[in-house]
Amino acid sequence: MRQKLSFLKKLNPKKTEIFNQKTITNEIFIILFLAVFVSASLILIFRLSYLTIIKGNYYRNLSENNRLREFLIEPKRGEIIDRKGYLIVKNQPANIETKIEKIIQNKNRISSLRLYQENEAIGHIIGYLQEVNQDDIKNDNCYTKLKPVDKVGKKGVEKLFDCQLRGQPGKKLIEVDAKGNFLETIKIIPPINGKSIQLSIDLHLQKIAYQLIKDKKGAIIVSYPKTGEILVLVSSPSFNPQDFFDNNQVKINQYLTDKNQPLFNRSLEGVYPPGSLFKLVVATASLEEKIIDEKTQFEDKGIIKAGSLTFGNWYFLQYGKTDGLVNIVKATKRSNDIFFYLVGEKLGLKNIKKWAEVFGLGDKTGIGLPEENGLIPSKFWKEKNLKEDWYTGDTYNLSIGQGYLLTTPIQNLMITNVFANNGYRCPPRLTKKQPAEKPNCQKLPVSKKTIETIKEGMRQACEPGGTGWPFFDFQVKVLENNKEILKKIVVGCKTGTAESQNKDSSPHAWITAFAPFENPEISIVVLVENGGQGSDIAGPIAKEIFKAYFERRQ
Repeated sequence: MRQKLSFLKKLNPKKTEIFNQKTITNEIFIILFLAVFVSASLILIFRLSYLTIIKGNYYRNLSENNRLREFLIEPKRGEIIDRKGYLIVKNQPANIETKIEKIIQNKNRISSLRLYQENEAIGHIIGYLQEVNQDDIKNDNCYTKLKPVDKVGKKGVEKLFDCQLRGQPGKKLIEVDAKGNFLETIKIIPPINGKSIQLSIDLHLQKIAYQLIKDKKGAIIVSYPKTGEILVLVSSPSFNPQDFFDNNQVKINQYLTDKNQPLFNRSLEGVYPPGSLFKLVVATASLEEKIIDEKTQFEDKGIIKAGSLTFGNWYFLQYGKTDGLVNIVKATKRSNDIFFYLVGEKLGLKNIKKWAEVFGLGDKTGIGLPEENGLIPSKFWKEKNLKEDWYTGDTYNLSIGQGYLLTTPIQNLMITNVFANNGYRCPPRLTKKQPAEKPNCQKLPVSKKTIETIKEGMRQACEPGGTGWPFFDFQVKVLENNKEILKKIVVGCKTGTAESQNKDSSPHAWITAFAPFENPEISIVVLVENGGQGSDIAGPIAKEIFKAYFERRQ
């Protein structure tokens, strides 16, 4: 080569130089090509090693997941039954044969269906379910934790017993092809159903009570005074829990904007002046504080004055008549305002407040559902909130359950139960008491003599001459020797008519009662908001419920 180059150089030096440059360029190209080839090979080898060795499991799992899909199977939420075993709320279990397209549309879950049997009649006690939010998930204390899109109890029994009712979800694993089409079911892990709850509620009475009050604003509560079990808890107007489960936005918006507040539970959250129902507390206080005894009498002159203000007895204001000499039994029977004005003045604000607290007013009853405390006014409260002094007239109003005093229907029923249960106060409960279970009742510091004296006044209130005229000669149909006869049921009661805060509205109508008087089985409180006279409006409702209870029992 060198000889050739030397020869060419001698012949033509320029051509020799050009040939030499091309040779060098070819050598550089070969070297660069080899370098690029080796680098690319190393990169491919490294990448292949990374994908097969380091990330192999990841991509195998990814491929497997594209082939397999997992769907949640909602558990059958626990049933809710009444004290006799009748279904109030049931569930239609999830259908594991649901088509894959529908499951995907339902956010990858196979849903169960909650069915509410009586709708508005059980709305406030049962409550409703709604889809969870972040706060629900964050504050969830149940064993089975909530997941997004789950439904959770928001009110009522659905919320109170949510952990027991909830259950545990199952899973369905299926194989699909590259296009997502179903091939076969690989595995099914069945859900664990929620536990059923047996309430103390009597569904039959619950439905009757709702029918009696559904066109009014008010509340009805019925209980067993000896155990505290709640047989009826109705608030009107009401709502259909199914609308919330079905997410019926039209109906939900109607509930939220209705001026009559169908979502407001008047039986537990409504606060009202109790009117003459509070006289049971004042009567107890006056006897226990030795302000009076069963023989003490005051003369009813129709009106009484406190400074420049005049306070009258209802009988005088309506009919221009008086009750003459009145003792504690007659005062309870006739609901005589003059007697309680004078007794309340002698007791004083401090003693009235003290005994209101003994009976549980101003505090929640502990039923487990949202409820209000109510208000027992005091001198300090009035000075702080109204910037006014406490006057004798305020004490008069308080003594007959008016003025600033506020109570809930269930609080008033608990007062009645103390007399029906001979001085014992049993906290209200929503679940049925089991045979071996002992009631958790507390003996109030009230003497047997005081209880019997006030009970006698309540008995006479439901006899001719008293204020509870719907229960005069109260009879129910019973079977005796295979013949239907009428049997008299003696009732103890107290009526009440309480002025509304809105002076242009009718007063609130109240009645509370228990029966049979000798051995009380059930007690009741009825409130009709702005209904009118307690005996005229609330009394007939209570009578129909008592009638339904005793005739069904027979």
